[in-house]
Amino acid sequence: MKYPGCFGRIISLFILWCIASSCADILPPAPQAESVLAEPIEDLTSDQLKNHIVGDIEFGRIFSQEEGLGPIFVSNSCESCHVGDGKGHPLTTLTRFGRYSGNSWDPMPEQGGPQLQHRAISGYPPEEIPSAATGVTQLMPPAITGLGYLAAISDATILALADPEDTNSDGISGVPNYIKAKSYFTPRPFHRENNGRFIGRFGKKAGAIDLLQQVVGAYLQDMGITSDFEPEDIFNPSAGNFTGNATPDPEVPASTVNNVVFYVRTLKAPPRRNADNPDVQTGETIFANIGCASCHVPTLTTAPSDIAALSEKTIHPYTDLLLHDMGPNLDDGYTEGTALTSEWRTAPLWGIGLAEDSQGGSPFYLHDGRATTLEAAISFHGGEANTSRENFNNLSETEKLQLIQFLKSL
Repeated sequence: MKYPGCFGRIISLFILWCIASSCADILPPAPQAESVLAEPIEDLTSDQLKNHIVGDIEFGRIFSQEEGLGPIFVSNSCESCHVGDGKGHPLTTLTRFGRYSGNSWDPMPEQGGPQLQHRAISGYPPEEIPSAATGVTQLMPPAITGLGYLAAISDATILALADPEDTNSDGISGVPNYIKAKSYFTPRPFHRENNGRFIGRFGKKAGAIDLLQQVVGAYLQDMGITSDFEPEDIFNPSAGNFTGNATPDPEVPASTVNNVVFYVRTLKAPPRRNADNPDVQTGETIFANIGCASCHVPTLTTAPSDIAALSEKTIHPYTDLLLHDMGPNLDDGYTEGTALTSEWRTAPLWGIGLAEDSQGGSPFYLHDGRATTLEAAISFHGGEANTSRENFNNLSETEKLQLIQFLKSL
């Protein structure tokens, strides 16, 4: 039935309103901002926001063999390991290996090291861990939010937190991990060179200096995708260097890599929740009193940055970005850079309360996901963290719950 003139338009608008109202009743409400990780930082320019979106699209791209995937790989997209930009799952963990040769660490590149690629394109063999490896570790993919802020922390800030000789006798002697710079690395004004090496910030062992190195490495080692920065395919040494990969190298240009780097740099920091809850506030005080904040430093300030939204910002990542000896329980016999096998970079705690949302509803903590509760994660802390662990064990049950509530608010 048709309705004439103005009356017809009124009827049409009414029908559209009814449809919209029905959808509002049927569709679930949008998630609250404090529970969402995959959002850009505030105050980006319109051009920067466009660049962020382009990088977001590339981050979610699923590579096929025809597009250069492999010949050996771990995953076929960035997002498959970082669902919703959150923390990974035991099913997406990376396996790395190596060995000591005398006093020198050998990442075993001639035998496919330092990372195991357990998947391969059709007709090509995946890798296996060589029998000569003495150190093998599982590394769970981290959440990638807030990394642009950590990339903007100056070397001077990190070094000011280091205490390699434990001069204050608190049992904590954080040290930086000095990493040999890649040929494509361009130091920023706040980087300090130390015999051709620079302080690592990213990875469980702080084995990557900046986000470009982290992203380039992920393209190559995780997906077998070559780029202008790393133009040669990895291959299974047992199969010879004929890869069976017919895609010309490099498989992605520098512009694609740079777009993904920009996307990761401009993801917002993980949001706090329930910060005004009295138990959360008490838990934060307990966290500091038992010594956790000595390594999980609550507040840092970024250096001047080429992205104004990241420049000279006060952030709360709960890390010092330094290496600490975590004792024999967390010694996997594996290392990177100048780190000891028992040393790990202080994990940023922001976002830890949201980890299980991206892990299928069940949380997995520590570098390899071996702990399924925060209490269990604390129990594995030894070495420099031994005193803090014992202080936690001596808390009342109420105090322990308050501390856990605080951690889950991050």
